[in-house]
This record gives sequence, C-alpha cells and structure tokens, in this order.
Amino acid sequence: MAKLGAGSIRTLPLAGFHGGSSAVRLEAAPPAERISLRAGAEDVAALSQSLGLDLPVRPKTSAAAKGRTALWLGPDEWLVIDEGKGGLMQAAASSGVLHSAVDVSHRNAAILVSGPGAARAINAGCPQDLSLKGFPVGACSRTVLAKVEIVLLRTAEDAFRVEVWRSFSDYAFGLLAEGAQDAAL
Repeated sequence: MAKLGAGSIRTLPLAGFHGGSSAVRLEAAPPAERISLRAGAEDVAALSQSLGLDLPVRPKTSAAAKGRTALWLGPDEWLVIDEGKGGLMQAAASSGVLHSAVDVSHRNAAILVSGPGAARAINAGCPQDLSLKGFPVGACSRTVLAKVEIVLLRTAEDAFRVEVWRSFSDYAFGLLAEGAQDAAL
C-alpha cells in the first residue's frame, strides 16, 4: 500500500508478487516517485542542478545519483525515478526554466528481473538486443514486452528494471514469469 496524502491509501498493483525460476528472480520494485520530464537542450543544465543528477543527453543512456535515476527517452524527454526522499516535482519547479513535469508515480509499476537468465526471460516478449555489447549496464530504452509498452533499464550485468503502466503490470509480470521458466530450461 502507498500513502497518497490526506489519509488516502492506494494498493500497489504488484503487492505480494514474486516469482521466477532457478535462473531468474522476479519481484515488484518498492514504491517510487516518478516524473515524466520534457525540456529543451538549453534548460538541461538548470534542471540537472535542481534535480541533483546530470540528465543524460545521449540515446539509450541513464544517470543515477542520490537515489534518483534519469532515463533518456528522447531528445527532450526523460523518466526520472526517485526511490528515496521524493520531491521531484518541487525540484524541477525550482529550476526556474521552461519545462514540463508530470507526476506519473501512480501510473507506473516496476518489476525487477535478475539472475543469469534475466535477459532471456525479458527477450521472451521483447525484441530489444539485450547482449551486454548492445545493451550495457546503464542502458535504457522505451520498447515493448509482447503487446505493452515498457521502459527498460539495465541495472547490472544480470539485472533489469521494467517500468510498465500499472494497468498492464499483471500481464507483464505473468509474461516475465513464463519467460523465467523458459530461461531455466
């Protein structure tokens, strides 16, 4: 469950979900604050300073600092995730530059996929080249997992974070669980 403010509570979409196989571990990521951020190139430095991490400016890259991770999704678009203290909207607002920041914390859920078969489990439904050469640690992309859009981040050689809209999270978890079983064969 996640506290929303004013005493309301929302059940997390993957609360209690876990699974995998002998080669893959699947688990729901802890709650996190997320913003969808859009800004022009001239405003990246000010936003980076306000957010406390350098927004990546190259395709398929991410940056992390102080519990925050910024994922490059396009020339003027990032998904910024805060797993700690929060305050992303306030930090972006304090930059003093023109930007768009939308809180998508409750739109998304994240699935952590790890183990020696993690890439194979994801590739059961995702066409992304997940070789270490093609998708190194820190690489990210907006892609698909079967019929749903995901944002994929490689967090370690054998670990990934799969960001998915909460309405598709059960489906994505089930597909990854089937991929995990196949990866163990």
